[in-house]
Amino acid sequence: MSRAQSEVIVVGAGLAGLVAATELANAGRSVTIVDQEPEQNLGAQAFWSLGGLFLVDSPEQRRMGIRDSYELAREDWLGSAGFDRPEDYWPRAWAEAYLAFAAGEKREWLRALGHRLFPVVGWAERGGWSATSHGNSVPRFHITWGAGPGVVEPFEKRAREAEENGRIRFLWRHRVDRLILTDGAVTGIAGTILEPSTAPRGAESSRTALGDFDLPAQAVIVASGGIGGDQDLVRRNWPARLGPAPKFMVSGVPKHVDGRMLAITESAGGRIINRDRMWHYTEGLRNWNPVWQNHGIRILPGPSSIWLDATGERLPAPFFPGYDTLGTLQHILSTGYDYSWFILNQSIIRKEFALSGSEQNPDLTGRDWGLTARRAVGRRATGPVEAFKEKGEDFVVANSLDELVHGMNRVAGNDLLKLDGIERQIVARDLQVTNPYGKDLQVIGIHNARRSMGDKLIRTARPHRILDPAHGPLIAVKLNILTRKTLGGLETDLSARVLGNDGQPVPGLYAVGEAAGFGGGGMHGYRALEGTFLGGCLFSGRVAGRAAAAAIA
Repeated sequence: MSRAQSEVIVVGAGLAGLVAATELANAGRSVTIVDQEPEQNLGAQAFWSLGGLFLVDSPEQRRMGIRDSYELAREDWLGSAGFDRPEDYWPRAWAEAYLAFAAGEKREWLRALGHRLFPVVGWAERGGWSATSHGNSVPRFHITWGAGPGVVEPFEKRAREAEENGRIRFLWRHRVDRLILTDGAVTGIAGTILEPSTAPRGAESSRTALGDFDLPAQAVIVASGGIGGDQDLVRRNWPARLGPAPKFMVSGVPKHVDGRMLAITESAGGRIINRDRMWHYTEGLRNWNPVWQNHGIRILPGPSSIWLDATGERLPAPFFPGYDTLGTLQHILSTGYDYSWFILNQSIIRKEFALSGSEQNPDLTGRDWGLTARRAVGRRATGPVEAFKEKGEDFVVANSLDELVHGMNRVAGNDLLKLDGIERQIVARDLQVTNPYGKDLQVIGIHNARRSMGDKLIRTARPHRILDPAHGPLIAVKLNILTRKTLGGLETDLSARVLGNDGQPVPGLYAVGEAAGFGGGGMHGYRALEGTFLGGCLFSGRVAGRAAAAAIA
């Protein structure tokens, strides 16, 4: 039996939990952080990320000639979120608060903690619909210098310092099985102590039990993440509006991202809203060097690859690479298949393919300017991208279109793709790139992208014919659906207090990060603008830590 009292318990040692705990410690409170995984998983999913952050009207944007504003970002956010439910009251309130944070003190707060940004701003989720609908009107994707570990680092440092002075203690391999309730208030946690594990970060650890524990506290903050590692649970919550749940998906998060604490918190009186809102990618690769079971890696594509469905038909506008993740997902599933294809060439893959994840970007993660500069020279893509091209089972490389299509059918295990139809579509597209005009909306989008300095420098290839041998070889990539984020979650007010079915706060209970839909139970609504997941962890963790510090006796 493990019993030692802190004023506040934080369940989960990911980014949101670390931020909440360090804010509490900074306010002079004592904190215990419990996590079912071993210590090597400190930072959780944030560690694996590219470290992208959504900022509005930043110095980085202004230096690149990008004109942004709070008003424009708000229009983009609300057009993407599509709030339309009575239970969207708190999610919308959180969205408004987060936008003010992203346009205000977010950058300087992080900078004061030692966080730094890569100077080139990326353009994610470009939309392609009307001015009032989904998408970022301007580039807002700020990459952390140091990638995901660079986001975690300042808060890990603060937590370790607080650990040394006795304000924070970590209890690893402590799995929470229930919240302790006293007269309707949460007054602690109880669960199982698991055996020590040396499993590498992200790999599955054992569930062998050594004993039980219970810990009292004046407040508990749930920072346990979402459901993306449990594909059965993802399918049970899959929204009908997106079409049938995919039969095959790759997993963008480890198996322990299983949603256990969501059900446990619900059993203690917390209310979960927007269960059907989720965020999964359409550009998933089966990892040739997996860390966890069914490990998937997402391509972060530039705008030039031609996108075909499983039968070889080109995806309609605006379902181009990097434009509308969920719209594209819905279209792909409407075809009756759960995969699609990119066709491109070496010039495009060299400049436009990035892979999501700190381990796939050693230059950014290692803060290596020399290695980063190599992205802009030569004919080869980055080392990790070239490794996938050589070893990844979803890649086909060929010197002719005939050979390429044959290889695509081999990878798919069918004969759905026909050379004549694919060739007709690519030739027609190629005719549109010989001048700055044209009617092909994707080609128009490529020209538009290159008006952004960042895209022109490192993210968008000069317009050219895909079938031009000078830009070869040809490359095809089979794209799988990749599970990632839970957009709904525990409903919380603007102090991050978990609300019950009666709309009132459950005394002593808070929720942050993905467990709270990154704030309020779903501050993104139906769609995200990217760079907002880590930012939601930072913001909700900060709010909860400060609110709990002020509330406890």
